Amino acid sequence: MTFFKKVPLQLAIASTLATSVTAIAAEQTTDNTAQDVEVISVTGTRRSLRSISESTVPVDLLTSRDLSSTGQLDMSQVLASQLPSFNYPSATIADGTDHAKPAVLRGLAPDHTLVLINGKRRHAGALLNLNGTVGRGSTAVDLNNIPTSAIKRVEILRDGAAAQYGSDAIAGVINIVLKDADEGGSVSYTYGEYDTQMAGSPQLLNTTTDSEGNLSFETGSDREVNDGITRTASANAGFALGDNGFINVSIESRNNEPTNRSGFDAREQYSRDENGDLDSREFDFDRYNHRFGKADIEDFALFYNLGYEFENSLSLYSFASYSNRKGNSGGFYRRANDSRNLTEVYPDGFLPQIDTDVDDYSFAIGLNGETNNWAWDVSTNYGRNDFGIGVSNSLNTSMGVSSPTEFDDGSLVYEQYLVNMDASNTLDLGLPDDVFVTIGAEYRHENYQIKAGETASYLTVLDDDGNPVAAGGAQVLPGFSPESATDKSRHNIAVFAEFDTYLTTDWNLVLAGRFEDYSDFGSTFTSKLASRYSINESLSLRGAISTGFRAPSLAQTSYKSVSTVFENGVPNEVGLFPVDEPAAQALGARELEAEESVNMTAGFIFTQGGFSLTLDAYRIEIDDRIVLSENLSGSEVEAILAEAGEVNTQRVRYFTNAIDSRTQGVDIVATYSLGLENYGDLRLSAAVNFNDTEVTHVKENPPELEALGDSYEYFSRREITRFEKGTPADKWNLSATWDYENFQTTLRATRYGEVVDTASSEDGDEVLDAKWIADLEVAYRPDEQWKFALGANNLFDQYPQDTVSNIGYSDFNQIFPYSGFAPYSLDGRFIYGNITYSF
Repeated sequence: MTFFKKVPLQLAIASTLATSVTAIAAEQTTDNTAQDVEVISVTGTRRSLRSISESTVPVDLLTSRDLSSTGQLDMSQVLASQLPSFNYPSATIADGTDHAKPAVLRGLAPDHTLVLINGKRRHAGALLNLNGTVGRGSTAVDLNNIPTSAIKRVEILRDGAAAQYGSDAIAGVINIVLKDADEGGSVSYTYGEYDTQMAGSPQLLNTTTDSEGNLSFETGSDREVNDGITRTASANAGFALGDNGFINVSIESRNNEPTNRSGFDAREQYSRDENGDLDSREFDFDRYNHRFGKADIEDFALFYNLGYEFENSLSLYSFASYSNRKGNSGGFYRRANDSRNLTEVYPDGFLPQIDTDVDDYSFAIGLNGETNNWAWDVSTNYGRNDFGIGVSNSLNTSMGVSSPTEFDDGSLVYEQYLVNMDASNTLDLGLPDDVFVTIGAEYRHENYQIKAGETASYLTVLDDDGNPVAAGGAQVLPGFSPESATDKSRHNIAVFAEFDTYLTTDWNLVLAGRFEDYSDFGSTFTSKLASRYSINESLSLRGAISTGFRAPSLAQTSYKSVSTVFENGVPNEVGLFPVDEPAAQALGARELEAEESVNMTAGFIFTQGGFSLTLDAYRIEIDDRIVLSENLSGSEVEAILAEAGEVNTQRVRYFTNAIDSRTQGVDIVATYSLGLENYGDLRLSAAVNFNDTEVTHVKENPPELEALGDSYEYFSRREITRFEKGTPADKWNLSATWDYENFQTTLRATRYGEVVDTASSEDGDEVLDAKWIADLEVAYRPDEQWKFALGANNLFDQYPQDTVSNIGYSDFNQIFPYSGFAPYSLDGRFIYGNITYSF
C-alpha cells in the first residue's frame, strides 16, 4: 500500500465521539460534572481526559455495574451483549477453539484488536485457530481469562491506534482497568442453567425397523433440555498499604458444565450380520452420541492491582494475574463399525474428547513521576500462555488393543516481555495554545514454542512392508510430533511521539507517529491525525485518519503440524508448514509481510438535557492480510513436492499475504434519561452497528501453482465469504433500565443481523436470518450491603433456523442441528440467580 509506506502524516476533518450507551449513562449519573468523571486512559490521545466527550475518536465505557448486570459469565459474552460492533460467535466442535473462542470487533480478525491491562499491552494466547470458524488463522488475547470481579471499567477505543500503541490496533483497542480501592470489597455467587426447547430438533422416542429392514425412528415434539449448570464464585477486597498505597485483590472460580444441542444419530452403528439383518443393539443405542454445544470448562483466576506513592511525586505500581482453565469437549463420534474403532476396546464405538489445561501468567511493575515538569513512566511487563492439549476416551488404532485411551498431545506456549518508557510535558511551540507532547520508546521480545506430545499421541505403527496397519495418532486430534516441535523468538523496538493542542478554544488537534523495527520482517512507520471541533455546547464534530499495521504473529510464522490422514486406506501426510519450510516454498510460499491499513472515521455527538445522539462512520482498508491457504493436494502437487525432496508429504497449507479488504460501516447511539417522579428513574438507549466487509482483491496464485491450472486456488470462495459474511451485517442493542426504590430492572433486546455459514459453492451456503434475543434481570437491594438478582438471557428461547427443516441444507446428517456461525449462543434460554454482599 503506497499510501501507507509513503505518506508520513495524514490530514483529517474531525469526528465526534460515538460513545456507548453505558458511557453516556455513566456521565449522566454524575450530574455531568467533569470533576466527578473518572480519568479515561484510552481516548485516542495519550493525554488523560476527564470525560470521553473530550475525545477525538469513538470511545465506549463500561463500568463494573454494567459488567455485573448481564448474567453473562465470560468477558467476551459481556462485551458482546452490550456493544453493537463486538461479536462473539458460537464455535463448537472446533478442537481447542471450543476452549478459547475468539471474538471480533467491527467484523475484522480477532488479532486486529489490541488488548491492554491498565494501559499496558496484554499478551496473546498460544492457541492458533485452525478450524473453519470466524477468526480462522488467528491468535488473540483470551479475554475470558480476565474475571469481571477484578475490573473497575472497560474502555473500548473504536478506531485505528497503531500510531499510539503499535501492532494489532487496527480495529481498535480494549483497555481493561483493574479495581484500585484501598478498602471494602464484595463476595458474589452466581448459579444458572439452561432451560430450553430445541427449535426444529425433535426428540427421539423409539427406534424400530421399516418394511425394508432399515432403521426407522419415531419422533415427538422439539427436544426439551436442562443442562449447562454454571457456578461462579468471586471475591474482591481492597487494602491500604500504609497511608499512601493500596493493594486490591480479586479471585474468581467458574465451573461451566457442558451443554449438548446435538440431534440424534440416524446412522447404523453396528455391522449387519451374515444375513444382512440389523444388529439388535441398534434399538437400544443412545443416539444422542455427540456433544454439540459449550465445552465443560473450569476456570480459576487470581488478580492483584497495587499502587504506592512515595515522596517527590514518585509512584510505584504493579499488577499481576494467574489463571488456569481446564476444558473438555467432544469431537466426532466413532461408530462401532468405523474402521478407526477397535471393538475389543469400544464395542459400542466412542466419542473422543479433547482436554485442555491452560496456565496463564502476567506480571507488570513500573514507576512514574515528574522531573523538570516532565511526567514520565517506566515499566516492564511479562506474560505467558501455556496451552496444554490432550485427548481422552480415544485410541491410536494402529497400536491395536495395546493402545492407551488417554494421550498427552503436547502444548503451545507464547511468551511476551516488554519494557516501555514515555514522558509528557506541555510546551510552548509558538501555536495559539500550549502543546501537550509525549515521546517514548518500547522494546518487546516474543517467544513461541510447540512442545511434542507423548509418542503414542502421534505414532503410526507400520507393517513389515513399511505400510501403516491402521490410522495412527490419537483419534480426534493427533499429538505434536518431534518434527512439529519449534522454539522461535523475535524482538522489536519502537519509538513514538504525539502532539495534542487547541488551535482555537473550540478546535482540538492530535498528531501522532510511531516507528517500529522487527527482527524478522523489517520496519514500518504509522501515523495519525485526529481532531474535534465544538460548534456549540450541544454539538461537536470530530474525525481521524491514520495508518496502521499488524505484524505477522509468531504462531503464523513458525507453527508447524504434520499428521497422517487416511483416505480409502491410503495414508497421506498433511501438514501446515511455516513459509520457510521447503514443502511450503515449493508451492509458492513467500516470507510474510505486515498487514497495512488506512483507517478513517467521521461523525458527531449531540446532547440536549437527558438526550444524547452520536453517529460515527468508519472505513478501514487493509492490504496484505495474512490468511491460511487451502489444503493444496493432487498428483501435480505431489510431483512438485517430490521434486523438492518432500516425498512423504501429500498435502500442504501455509500462511500467506493473499488478500486486501475494505470494511466500512456506521455506529449510531441514542440515549435518554428521565425521571418518573414518584416512580423512580428510567434510562433508555438504542445502539446500532452497520458493518460491511469486502475482499477487494485476491492475489494471483504464485507461479508454482499458476502453472498447474485454474483448478488450484490457494484462497477459495468459501474463505472469502467467511470474511465478508461470517459476522452480522448489522447489530442492534436496545435497553431500558428502571430504578425504583430498592429495585432495578434491566431489559435488553439485541437484533443480530444476517450471517452466512458458507460452503465451497453458493448453493451450499446456509443463510442465518436476523434474530432478536431478549435478556431480563431484576435486582433487589434491601440495603447497601446485599444484592439479590434473578435473570434470564435469551428470555424467549430463540435459536437459529435448524438444519433439519432447512430444505437443501444438511449439517452432518442433522446431527448438528444449528450452525456454529450463529453470532449468539446456540444453547437457548439461560436462567440465573445472583447473590452479592458488599462490605
